[in-house]
Amino acid sequence: MDLYSTDRRQFLWQMGGGLGGIALAHLLGREGLLAADKGKPEFNGGLHHKAKAKRVVQLFMSGAASQVDTFDYKPKLDQMHGKKFDPGRKVELFQSFPGMCLKNPWGWQQFGRSGKHVSKLLPHIGSCADDIAFVHSMVTASNVHGPATYLQATGFALPGFPAMGAWVGYGLGSLSDNLPTFVVIPDDRGYAPNGPANWGPGFLPAAHQGTMLRPGASPPIFDLNAPQGTFATPAGDADALAALNQLNRTHAAARPGDSRLDARINAYELAAKLQTSAPEVLDLSKETVETKKQYGQDARETAEFGRNCLIARRLLERGVRFVQLWNGADNGIPRRNWDSHENILKDHGEMGRSMDQPTAALLKDLKQRGLLDDTIVMWTTEFGRMPCTEGGAGRDHNPFAFTLWLAGGGIKGGTTYGASDEWSYKVADKPTPVYDIHATILHLLGIDHTKLIFRHNGIDRRLTDVYGNVIPALLT
Repeated sequence: MDLYSTDRRQFLWQMGGGLGGIALAHLLGREGLLAADKGKPEFNGGLHHKAKAKRVVQLFMSGAASQVDTFDYKPKLDQMHGKKFDPGRKVELFQSFPGMCLKNPWGWQQFGRSGKHVSKLLPHIGSCADDIAFVHSMVTASNVHGPATYLQATGFALPGFPAMGAWVGYGLGSLSDNLPTFVVIPDDRGYAPNGPANWGPGFLPAAHQGTMLRPGASPPIFDLNAPQGTFATPAGDADALAALNQLNRTHAAARPGDSRLDARINAYELAAKLQTSAPEVLDLSKETVETKKQYGQDARETAEFGRNCLIARRLLERGVRFVQLWNGADNGIPRRNWDSHENILKDHGEMGRSMDQPTAALLKDLKQRGLLDDTIVMWTTEFGRMPCTEGGAGRDHNPFAFTLWLAGGGIKGGTTYGASDEWSYKVADKPTPVYDIHATILHLLGIDHTKLIFRHNGIDRRLTDVYGNVIPALLT
């Protein structure tokens, strides 16, 4: 249209009609009524096949939670407690020599119709046993925290690869116009090994990286609002953003294929929406006293992780596709994570009590609200710990056998998959790498893990690398 050869009426008709068409197309798209939208995952629930789930919450126990003190019941350790650990083969350890057999100091209790043995340290999670599928045969490629954490978070032990949440966002898109697709809530005390690289976009478009939320910090989202006392005004902000947007679009048009500026523009647009949506999500004042108590908000030990779990539920029900919660920070000694080399009773005791009630509350709250049916809850850690002592009271790293569990979103509750040996030292049945877990979660989200690919440096990359099998035994 030549703006210099048209009259005012024609200009308004043509421009107004065009804008009206855009608005109508947007509204029809939101309802899934456009023919071109029928294949979009946000409208039909899956990318390659019908989905059973549409969102994920990942609970990451940083530092390596001990399977023999939480979910992997081994009567042999009770019988051999205090005696030399001798599995009949060479024992490979990370930084110590084999000590004596060490039983779970809290003991065990059976829960639910399934009769699942769960440590008495975690009675609240135990009460959810019939909704959980426990995988006792997890193995990993590294006994070092950084690479093993990367492997669980991204599918690779090396840096530079996209987080699972980034892959899910890339494959399925957003469920909300006003909140990020992928949100991360670190431990208040600091980051896990690798820090924000655990939730980075890698080689995917930068817009798919996790948005970090720090509920215990002020502000909880960095640079969301202008600092107090600044010269900036709302009107000036709007004018500056408009000018910046025009410059950015011109810059981007001259550099096709570079996603960084697109991601920055998307971040600016999302930040404007977050200025109204984020405070509402973080405002727990409208939650009932009963709900806050359920999440442990009335006790110092559970208050932080309970708050984070409650915020996670609020994010999920408002359309966030993937939420990642971290429990434990890599900040040395005294331990503030699950890396219990010195004293399993003290360190795991504190971490377990801080996590148990809030985790169970999240499961029960999602179930009560009907959200667990299409939400996958994943509880994981980077590797396990040894059945023998280190230094008399701690446990060393164990990459040969550990436990992960899943619930909701098409997962068959009250089940156990795979097994470690009688010591919980090495896997004895159905060894399970994280690729199989990632493949299974993607399958439930309606994604064929072999088809979710991104070409990078001449290689068709995917979350599961060249591995991975869906585990039918875990599915309803």
